[in-house]
Amino acid sequence: MSAVVHAHPESGPALGVSRNTKRVLSDAGMRGRWWRFAAVLIITAIVLVPIMVTIVLALTPGPNSTSTGLTFENIGYVFSETLAGTWLQNSLVTTVATVIISVAVAAPAGYVLSRGRSKAVSGYSLLLFVMQSLPIITSVVPLFILFAAMGLVDNLVGITIIYVGSTMTVATWMMAAYFDSIPISLEEASWIDGCSVFGSFTKVVLRNSLPGVLSTAIFAFLLAWNDYLVAIVFLRSNEVFTLPMGVQSFFQQNAVDWTSVMALAVVMMLPPVIVFATLNKYFSVGGIGGSLAGR
Repeated sequence: MSAVVHAHPESGPALGVSRNTKRVLSDAGMRGRWWRFAAVLIITAIVLVPIMVTIVLALTPGPNSTSTGLTFENIGYVFSETLAGTWLQNSLVTTVATVIISVAVAAPAGYVLSRGRSKAVSGYSLLLFVMQSLPIITSVVPLFILFAAMGLVDNLVGITIIYVGSTMTVATWMMAAYFDSIPISLEEASWIDGCSVFGSFTKVVLRNSLPGVLSTAIFAFLLAWNDYLVAIVFLRSNEVFTLPMGVQSFFQQNAVDWTSVMALAVVMMLPPVIVFATLNKYFSVGGIGGSLAGR
């Protein structure tokens, strides 16, 4: 008995059209990716050009220099002939203090916002949202009057308090958002093993929240390190200037020492770059899921 095979003449052309369509779509997708890559490359170049210009000008010999190529004389000059070392120390002190206090307060506050379900917690959350929407400029003048009466003007303690208050709302929201991604089943398991609420927070939640803690710390670091508005209002003496105020001091009425400005700008850029390069490896995704393996 012979088998009868029914051929479908339309299947061949249809298959060819399908393959051609896939090829056209694939080519279009490749062209789309190349356009996106080119756009990102152009935007990155535009962003990096000012940074490269700053570095080149900082290493360019000044008008009274005898060097012919790139040199570190300008950086040495700002540290030897100005208070750049003191300004750097002041910025580090205020920034580190802001980061430590902000993270230490925002972590438990964010945990309460994440796990708490009550009217008091909801009201506190709404208050944080309202405070976050207010610009710092609206409170600078009242704070200056208050701090002047308390003797906190023209010192680092006063601006550190303002930096902590400015970062607290956003830092709390950031920590709460990250705690929301941590399954509560991890804490319940620790409670069954006899751990207290505070113990589960420190030993379970915080141990799985390193990327969130680092993100909050970096946010507080950048806000305190780059601030100029609060510093220019509250600081008066050169000895308590931070680096942004130190950069501003090189701008005079009729002239600007651009080589010194760029050299100090490079010094100001180094700590954030070092922080990001050092902490980048600690940002991970999927670490929490592994904690639930086998449960």
